[in-house]
Amino acid sequence: MDVVRGYTDHDAIAVHEALAGLDAGSWTEVYAALSGLLRSTVSIMELTGRQWKPGDLVRHADEVAAAAPPHYEFAVAEATRAWARGDQSAMRALSGRDLPGAVHMTAVGVAVLGLALWGRTGFHGVLKEFHETVTALVNDRPSDV
Repeated sequence: MDVVRGYTDHDAIAVHEALAGLDAGSWTEVYAALSGLLRSTVSIMELTGRQWKPGDLVRHADEVAAAAPPHYEFAVAEATRAWARGDQSAMRALSGRDLPGAVHMTAVGVAVLGLALWGRTGFHGVLKEFHETVTALVNDRPSDV
């Protein structure tokens, strides 16, 4: 969750540090956790009837994506902007080509939606709760899995 927190705070150093040294398996685990958080966030928005305004999402996308590594910043910002307008093709295209790119894309998407739904302070609380839940699930899994 540190990468999402880094994006939420527009902190490029925190984003970099959260992902530094990951091996291939770890990139996959991070992507899976972020994908779950993205789906959960979208579901919460749908269940509560909260509608995001494309202008708010675009503004958040531009702010948040600025913390991405330079070689991802433009692609992530543009794909997130397109997604805010209802076009998911750019997001899928980037995610399908490059696992680290997919991680950055998903983290930005989660941060953008979280900021739109809860604001910065509220979203930090949500990230803390999600982190505690994921940690408990990972630590409680049976040893034969």
